[in-house]
Amino acid sequence: MSGERSPIIGVMGGSQVAGEVETLARELGRAVALEGWIVLSGGRDAGVMAAVSAGAAAAGGTVVGILPDRDLTDASPHLTIPIRTGLGDARNVINILSSDVVVALPGGAGTLSEIALAVKNGKPLLLLGWREPPLPAAAGPGMSSFGRVSEVIAEIRSLMGKGLDHPAERPK
Repeated sequence: MSGERSPIIGVMGGSQVAGEVETLARELGRAVALEGWIVLSGGRDAGVMAAVSAGAAAAGGTVVGILPDRDLTDASPHLTIPIRTGLGDARNVINILSSDVVVALPGGAGTLSEIALAVKNGKPLLLLGWREPPLPAAAGPGMSSFGRVSEVIAEIRSLMGKGLDHPAERPK
């Protein structure tokens, strides 16, 4: 074993989304798992969280869920590692700070807060499936928009090749 940890790819998105967004999330989860990377999400059994978890689990990946509650009542059954926080929406900070790269699919206010936290904390932010950008381009130089999962995976590979998988190594 090399001693290096697997990159953590945070996947954020709405709990109530259209079918095409769920399909993108499922495909993304599978692709991330096939790369050997860890999927991290909000962990609930709803919307993007459920779909990305199912896709990654079906491909044999590791799936971490940062849950808003103190129990597993609403947790995705596809989580490898459920983390109960009891923090409600405040868990969004944990979602972002624990991710090496953040991929945001369409969602509502919770997703927008995660996008803002990613920008504020200098995390590489990849937007997938948005018809219109959720923030102005001026919000952050690390924010890129993509329409296909294959493009997102290629961008993450590029970021990993630049040593951006560890925040301490990222230029400020």
